[in-house]
Amino acid sequence: MFKVKVWDGFLRSFHWLLVLSIAVLYFSIEEGMIELHFLAGFFTLALICTRLIWGIIGSKTAKLSALFHSPRAVFESFKANDTHQLGHSAPGSYMVLLFFVLIITQLLSGLMSSDGILTDGPLAQYVSSNTVDFANWLHRLNFDILFYAIGLHVAAIAFYKIKGKPLVKAMITGEKALPSTKQEPVTKAPWLAWGIFITLLVAIMTTWGREPLSYLLS
Repeated sequence: MFKVKVWDGFLRSFHWLLVLSIAVLYFSIEEGMIELHFLAGFFTLALICTRLIWGIIGSKTAKLSALFHSPRAVFESFKANDTHQLGHSAPGSYMVLLFFVLIITQLLSGLMSSDGILTDGPLAQYVSSNTVDFANWLHRLNFDILFYAIGLHVAAIAFYKIKGKPLVKAMITGEKALPSTKQEPVTKAPWLAWGIFITLLVAIMTTWGREPLSYLLS
């Protein structure tokens, strides 16, 4: 078996930064730290937007097109126990798509939410009061669903570990053991992705994030 690079640097960092940002989002809202909650949300927004862009122009294993599989492929993946697949398995791809939907829903609903007193999302002023009320309801409900999805994801990681697929290790090192080194390169240098992320983050923080950032720094 030979070690082959299958996950690029940005993709691996995206995974762990997303874990961290979701933890901060949960902690900040539980502790009533709304400014930190907004900043963590803006950070997550820049992160997920970059990931979607990288899913079009980035590495082969980062491509969004590689995440779409038929239900039959999911079933066959469980039967085959293929440990030599380069990217996400069919079931893993479905989980990634689910997380994209849930996180984007959480971000958009948060941008349109309002407590009706002091705190408004940056898009709340552009939508109707009924839309704001719906966004508030959806933001709370969707996080509960996201929480259960995270639990399912952790259970799936444990399941694949038992089957001999060390998913966590691969997402740290970026490498996977394959039977041959004769593989076409599947990763790209992450510098373009990081450039996109920093540009988006600076743009968001200097517009929507200016007020909560100045509050935390004061």
